[in-house]
Amino acid sequence: MNVRKIVTRILAAGIVATVAMGAARADQYADIVKSGKLRVSTDFAVPPFGMLDAALQPTGLDVESAKLLAADWGLKLEWVKTTGASRIPNLLSNKADVVMSSLSITPDRAEVIDFSKPYGVINSVIGGKASDKISSWEQLKGRNVAVARGTINDTDITAVADKYGFTITRYEDDATLITAILSGQNDLIAHATETLKRINEKNPALQFEPKVITRASGIGIGVKKGNPELIEKLNAWVDANMANGKLNALSVKFTGVPLPEKMPAMPKK
Repeated sequence: MNVRKIVTRILAAGIVATVAMGAARADQYADIVKSGKLRVSTDFAVPPFGMLDAALQPTGLDVESAKLLAADWGLKLEWVKTTGASRIPNLLSNKADVVMSSLSITPDRAEVIDFSKPYGVINSVIGGKASDKISSWEQLKGRNVAVARGTINDTDITAVADKYGFTITRYEDDATLITAILSGQNDLIAHATETLKRINEKNPALQFEPKVITRASGIGIGVKKGNPELIEKLNAWVDANMANGKLNALSVKFTGVPLPEKMPAMPKK
């Protein structure tokens, strides 16, 4: 056999293998169903999305949403414990089938992985005491808002502070910021709604609640690129559980805030 024929056969074999690999990647949903289990990458150290209850069992918005997904699909749920930094690497290295771990849908992330429609929302807000009747940006005039320096919350409120006539006190980290609220040094805070629940747990007398929403970020189910059928099935699951109210109930239970009537838009790629 001459060299040309050998090379032709090698190239043909490579093309067949590549096509086969592409087909396998596009058929991940079928592979998951065939395996009988769903491997979900989740962080159990970011309440209220992932945490351990009094019996040291996983719970939280992401955890209960993943349980619902596995149950709806008739699959055994297998946890792949993660941290924020390893969520996407777990997916790309095939350690997990999906990521459900307070994963905000952003354009940068959408370049690396695909997302389902958002099944939840992380709301950033200005929070204050229930007795404080603020309900709009305009009512912040003359007030002072506490925030952690250099965070997205800092960026968001700094952009409108002059417009609405309020001042800002910046703390170096979240721990110092929350201590300032608990000690009564500040009575307004810019942070996630989940932080307000933590403040109320530490001092129920404060009764902090959301006053103004500064940013709403959708959280989606992360999927390795090249799996259109899996994305289609996940989107159908999200739609069904939005319609029946189960995802909204989980949002209220764990974040204290219902899902918005219009969920955040998917990012443009």
